Amino acid sequence: MSQHFCQDHTRVLSSSLFSDPSVMFSGGLGNLQKKDTQCQAFVRRIIMSPLFKRIMISTVTINAFFLVLWTDYKTRYNMYGVYEVSEIIFVSIYSSEFCMKLYMDPIYYGKDGYNLLDVVIIIIIFIPYGLRKIKGKHYPYLSIADGMQSLRILKLITYSRGIRTLISAVRQTVYTVASVVALLFVLMYIFAILGFCLFGDPDGGDPNNWGNLAAAFFTLFSLATVDGWTDLQQQLDKRHFASSRTFTIVFILLASFVFLSMFVGVMIIHTEAFIKKFKQELMVERQLTLMEKKQVLLKLQQEEVSRLLQTQKNVDYESFSKLVENFKRTLQHTDPMVLDDFGTSLPFIDIYLSTLDNQDTTIYKLQELYYEIVHVLRLMLEELPQKNESRSSEKMEEQ
Repeated sequence: MSQHFCQDHTRVLSSSLFSDPSVMFSGGLGNLQKKDTQCQAFVRRIIMSPLFKRIMISTVTINAFFLVLWTDYKTRYNMYGVYEVSEIIFVSIYSSEFCMKLYMDPIYYGKDGYNLLDVVIIIIIFIPYGLRKIKGKHYPYLSIADGMQSLRILKLITYSRGIRTLISAVRQTVYTVASVVALLFVLMYIFAILGFCLFGDPDGGDPNNWGNLAAAFFTLFSLATVDGWTDLQQQLDKRHFASSRTFTIVFILLASFVFLSMFVGVMIIHTEAFIKKFKQELMVERQLTLMEKKQVLLKLQQEEVSRLLQTQKNVDYESFSKLVENFKRTLQHTDPMVLDDFGTSLPFIDIYLSTLDNQDTTIYKLQELYYEIVHVLRLMLEELPQKNESRSSEKMEEQ
């Protein structure tokens, strides 16, 4: 029995030795996960703050200004050191922003299209540095990589809600616009073949503008945009084509006045719809913000009332109303007060004010009517002596 007791005791000790570290490890992991969640929430508050957005918009704007200065060789030579230091600062800010966003939501980061745009811009930023390290400074395609740095200004789209709304409107019109473009292509295809057959004769025609299908398409594109169509028509008139003016007028009416106007109309309709939706979302957000502020104020008032009740229990007061009266004396005009009464709601106040306006209008009309009645009575009183005199004179004449 002693051996059995020792074995059981040993088993208990061993189990406790293995269980305690596991509990400690799981507890430490939970604390670490809790700290990581708190850190993610802190990073999220930083990224979503208006100050961070202003800093990023200012950074992108200043970077675009430096890129404009970089296009002038003399300015770039004189400010080479400033440009290099500023480039390091800009790249550091963009990389820090990317790391913060990726840390904030690593799982769903790639599901947002604007986050993918940031990734593409980060890759474009580091392409020139990689080419200089691998291929050298005299690589022929390095100028293309430097020219692509102008795409950095696209980061403004991420922080401009209005631009994102317009992009969403354009994305929704892709299918409709594609149909319009397809119809325009069919129209240009028909008129390109017709123009080639009518004006593409290499001997007596205009082979430069209508000699092949590609040239005919380019000429029709100029006619559709109404760019230099008079010069094209003059070249056809010099070769005495009788049907050239009819051909040009019909194509311009169909392509420019119908299809291009249809294209613009579709864009305007969808853009207006998205702008209305954008304004409604802003109104909803403002109402939610007001409701949140109201809830915070109500909570503060409830806490204040609870404190007053607790004070009444601790201090001798005759009644709670007397305590409230003493509290009212400490209030100032700047202290916010939120009441859940119907008489203090915004719809009731609007209706009440409109009712007062209607009452003022009614009283004003009644005053005008009263003045008119008084004026009529005054005129009647003025005419009354004259009528009496006329009657008395008539009676005298009769006598």
